[in-house]
Amino acid sequence: QVVLVESGGGLVQAGGSLRLSCAASGRTLSNYAMGWFRQAPGKEREFVAAISRSGSSTNYADSVKGRFTISRDSAKNTVYLQMNSLKPEDTAVYYCARRSQPYTSGSAYSDEYAYWGQGTQVTVSS
Repeated sequence: QVVLVESGGGLVQAGGSLRLSCAASGRTLSNYAMGWFRQAPGKEREFVAAISRSGSSTNYADSVKGRFTISRDSAKNTVYLQMNSLKPEDTAVYYCARRSQPYTSGSAYSDEYAYWGQGTQVTVSS
């Protein structure tokens, strides 16, 4: 069993930055691709970014490309999401997730992730 805990959310003005962290306990993340998703009030959960198990491959939603960066630190069993140039439309609860199967690539499909954190709120004011 793996437990994922997100942190780093908060209130920030438009144009500002935040760094989210996703720390895992119980199992190593090193064999699994990881993803970040978000859900705004009244909207479906949507893909934000994913990273391969080695960290060498990443993919992003078009809406965050060039502004957000996903990374991982295997020694700390932690995944990060650096968010720059934040916009009010980035306001959402952000979730990290671990892929169901090891040795697979990052995915934009939430059904392919088995473990989810509790989420951290990000609010961007205009």
